[in-house]
Amino acid sequence: MSTTIDGPDGKPRCHWCGAAPEFLVYHDTEWGFPSSDDHGLFEKLCLEGFQSGLSWRTILAKRENFRAAFLAFDFDRIARFTQRDIDRLLKDEGIVRHRGKIEAVVNNARQAQELVQSHGSLAAYLWSHEPDSKQLVEPQAASTSAASIALSKDLKKRGWKFIGPTTVYAFMQAMGLINDHVEDCVIKVKVARACQAFTRPRR
Repeated sequence: MSTTIDGPDGKPRCHWCGAAPEFLVYHDTEWGFPSSDDHGLFEKLCLEGFQSGLSWRTILAKRENFRAAFLAFDFDRIARFTQRDIDRLLKDEGIVRHRGKIEAVVNNARQAQELVQSHGSLAAYLWSHEPDSKQLVEPQAASTSAASIALSKDLKKRGWKFIGPTTVYAFMQAMGLINDHVEDCVIKVKVARACQAFTRPRR
């Protein structure tokens, strides 16, 4: 099977972005582009956790509902959530009502605060785990990597939950730690240029 499909402009793109109408914009404007926004990065980590066992289309369709439910993923505000908030979210039909995943977001918000204290920002911590180019595998040929396993292990050690190597690998693809667009994808070059121009946050 081909690794690409032709987009509306006739140019090749990663095959997966043709699976649903809403995937194209996400693929072309967000997936793989580097980010240093703490709340945006926390959102991506949380949504990848919610995706576990589900389709990304389900999560993407509910994205605005998740943002409303979790206060735009401002982890300083989420860290103050109580059991009453968790009970309220479990009744919210606009999101995925999974107790373990909802509780993980609240827990991870508190852990994100700890990383801000120790590293200056969540972004600085995450970008410190950017893999060396020699570690990269063929695009979209794996669901985990040595780097995702290492980052998952470190996050778990720091008390994070719902953050396994596969979830972390999907997150790394999404936020630009790796450029996993296939070689012929027209967006791969755009992502590469964005990553080259991107200033990595440091502690």
